[in-house]
Amino acid sequence: MTRQEELKAALAPLRAAMADFAEGPVRQALADIAPNVAVNLCHPFGDLTGGAALYDTAYAPLLAAMPDLERRDMIVMAGTTPEGQDWVGCMGNYMGTFRAPFLGIPPTGHLAHMRYHEFFRIEDGKITEMQAIWDIPELMMQARAWPMAPQLGAYLCTPSPMSGDGLSVRGAGQAALDHVVAMLTDLCKFPGDPNPEVMRLDHYWHPKVNWYGPAGIGTARGISGFRTWHQGPFLRGMPDRKLDAMGDLLSHWVGEGDYVCETGWPNMRLTLSGDGWMGVAPTGAEILLRSLDFWRLEEGLIRENWVLVDILDAYRQLGVDVLARMREFNKARVPGAIPEPDWRAA
Repeated sequence: MTRQEELKAALAPLRAAMADFAEGPVRQALADIAPNVAVNLCHPFGDLTGGAALYDTAYAPLLAAMPDLERRDMIVMAGTTPEGQDWVGCMGNYMGTFRAPFLGIPPTGHLAHMRYHEFFRIEDGKITEMQAIWDIPELMMQARAWPMAPQLGAYLCTPSPMSGDGLSVRGAGQAALDHVVAMLTDLCKFPGDPNPEVMRLDHYWHPKVNWYGPAGIGTARGISGFRTWHQGPFLRGMPDRKLDAMGDLLSHWVGEGDYVCETGWPNMRLTLSGDGWMGVAPTGAEILLRSLDFWRLEEGLIRENWVLVDILDAYRQLGVDVLARMREFNKARVPGAIPEPDWRAA
């Protein structure tokens, strides 16, 4: 068994318990393999300690909102970072019938999906650290309860890798990792060098690349779509963005086969000095962004890129409480849970 296989095997009991989600098995799995885990979870959950606190704070409310909750992993990859840490990265969707409010988001009574990027540090077969972003705005949009500016990119339920191998990733990943790091290095040459060609996106990205951004930003197709719907507004708003390895910013990088993943808490420092990003006025405020990402290469080029940013925390740093605004936005809606219909009476 390879080291990557050992790491995935350590996480397997928790993934199995969450696939057909029930309180008892999930609590037991967390108690067995993550009793003292240090958790960095997206806003509004914050930092937690221990598997029991993780369940009570985050998973119990989600299960109450979606009683038939299930975890649907689409990418599972693992490896050792250049610093010598062992991590497993997972991308997928939590899905279930949205029957009761979650964080004040009104239920729909329909099948709902919420993408997650979750990273687990493994030591001696135990989960000792977790960094995770749930795409809570995605759930708000399905409930027609998103109170902020419309996103520029497309909205969709994020798909699994086109190659169909997201759950069977294997092989040496150094070449893929080197490619992604080189791409980001060139990306950061702009706008210091005002010529956008300095980023050499066509050297790194497949012509039919899909960039799956978080809700609030949206998904883009191709290099032109990426620049139009995400990169252009992002850089106009925050041209001084700085990536990891800058003081208190540090990312953890893993490459396996044709896949690369990166987790950082936080991993970008930016100043909102210009207009255009998510409809937010340029306040001049400096913010730190948490971004957890996956890339898949095809024929040596990036064909798919899954990106989650802690959007609610970014708004929080800009002085906007999105959840509070959502409560104001939805005051006219009837509160409470949606009972399961009795189909026999139809």
